[in-house]
Amino acid sequence: TGIPEDIQNKIFDPFFTTKPVGKGTGLGLNITYNIIKQHNGDIAVRSKPGEGTTFTISLPVKGLETPGDGGSVENATEGSEVS
Repeated sequence: TGIPEDIQNKIFDPFFTTKPVGKGTGLGLNITYNIIKQHNGDIAVRSKPGEGTTFTISLPVKGLETPGDGGSVENATEGSEVS
């Protein structure tokens, strides 16, 4: 478990994989990264070999509408964390 520090800066690169040839395309994290960036978000990784990895995804809140009244949520500055 965990991602070695020397490859953490490569994990979002297209076609980067630590799996044997034919066992992975290396596109999963790259696609995830690009989708999040297209939505003006950010993804960060925190990892410690032997302990595990945590990905934190931040997306902006904007254009939220209240169901039924067509109104919008004002001053929506606080987010929530999902574990």
